[in-house]
Amino acid sequence: MNGFTAALSLLALALLVVAGVHGAARALRVSHEPLAAQPFGSGHEPVEHAVSRFHMRWYTVTMLFLAFDMEMVFMYPWTLVISVMGPTAVIEMFVFLGVLLSGVLYAWREGALRWA
Repeated sequence: MNGFTAALSLLALALLVVAGVHGAARALRVSHEPLAAQPFGSGHEPVEHAVSRFHMRWYTVTMLFLAFDMEMVFMYPWTLVISVMGPTAVIEMFVFLGVLLSGVLYAWREGALRWA
């Protein structure tokens, strides 16, 4: 059996397993109707629906978090290539950090980090 046939057979087997698990879950489920809203969060009654709208400031905080998360994604491999690349890697990272800092300063100026 060549590699292509083996890969195709493995894909078919995976699809059969997924279809079997999905069919078993569908056949063995208890209720076909969705559950009504019930208390959550340590037994407290829900104040609003779980899929309610969030205040706009949360989206800004999320974007800031993603920006700094991406900073870490780029800084870990940067530490490995800094000795090979030399001063250009240091300059590129400081430019990248400058762009991130300008984004934080803009968010700060616009009041995105104020909670009152």
